[in-house]
Amino acid sequence: MADYLIDPSLLDDTKDAAAIRGVVRRSALVRDTARHAHAYGQLIGPLKGSVRIETDAGIWVVPACHAVWVPPHHHHGLHSNGPFQGWSIYVPPVLCASLPQSPVTLHGNALLEAAIKRAALWQDGPQTPAQHRLAQVILDEIASALPVGLNLPAPQDPRLQRIARKLAADLADQRGMAQWANWAGMAPRTLSRRFVAETGLTFRDWRQRARLLAALEMLASDQAVTTIALDLGYENISAFIAAFKKVFGVTPGQYVAQLPDAGTTLKQA
Repeated sequence: MADYLIDPSLLDDTKDAAAIRGVVRRSALVRDTARHAHAYGQLIGPLKGSVRIETDAGIWVVPACHAVWVPPHHHHGLHSNGPFQGWSIYVPPVLCASLPQSPVTLHGNALLEAAIKRAALWQDGPQTPAQHRLAQVILDEIASALPVGLNLPAPQDPRLQRIARKLAADLADQRGMAQWANWAGMAPRTLSRRFVAETGLTFRDWRQRARLLAALEMLASDQAVTTIALDLGYENISAFIAAFKKVFGVTPGQYVAQLPDAGTTLKQA
């Protein structure tokens, strides 16, 4: 059963249009919201598992140790990886000028998390001087938080979009760039050049990032490391662990140990 501390649908009717609002939601069901936009900026953080935020610019994977910032008026949808438990902080437009102007995944930290837990209890937003000071701490933490490269940029060329959708449906597909170019009806050199121009990543790096972001979601679901490696097209578990550590700086086991409620044993087979 869902647990709302504040109904986000009432935000635009609040008496104080310059006050942040906090929401906590707990549900036994997967949360899946269609693309939408609103005037408020939104900081979203899962308490368990992970969420995937989709925008026209790409996707952002957000494990429970991080949060994602969505600026005002940015169309976005959310899909939780399993039953949703998470929170949101809504920031009115007047307070968003110094905050990131495009979606970004941010490193979580103990100060921000503690402040958000307190703010989520304010039914009517900050009222006392102490509450207003804490609200400013939240804004400062959003503004200064370090970004995390957990996004997958979306190409805009229709042919590249077809390739991206096909790859996303089967990340274990081992076809090389030349084969994908032939499948999409374009020259390999054109595919290579346009992928970099539109996503900032080479085709190879884009596919690697897509696989590793999928791995984060699978780890959050407590899937076995060997299963993840094979499902994502790696030759063996060692190759997967090496690629994961190169990008994230830790092994899959060390990554899971950092997540909230990490008491679940990471299975190796």
